[in-house]
Amino acid sequence: MGLGGFGMGEMIFIFLIVLLLFGAKRLPEIGSSLGKGIREFKSSVREIEHELKVPNDKQIHRTSPPPEPAVAANKGDGEPRKLSDNVPTADG
Repeated sequence: MGLGGFGMGEMIFIFLIVLLLFGAKRLPEIGSSLGKGIREFKSSVREIEHELKVPNDKQIHRTSPPPEPAVAANKGDGEPRKLSDNVPTADG
């Protein structure tokens, strides 16, 4: 048994199906992009494992500061606005 339960017969069958679907000219291109994707994935996994094992001293984990209290908007004449200031009236 080879790769994850696939024997040599199954591997050849899968290769032939891929060859029929994509053609001989596209196989090297597909293999190359598949290899690049696998390398990038492994690199990302290694980077995450390294960050989990060795915490970076330069990283400071702080919570965000609490939001500042909202300032009441003024009408412009120094008096606070009222809820009724925004309600449209029947006369216009």
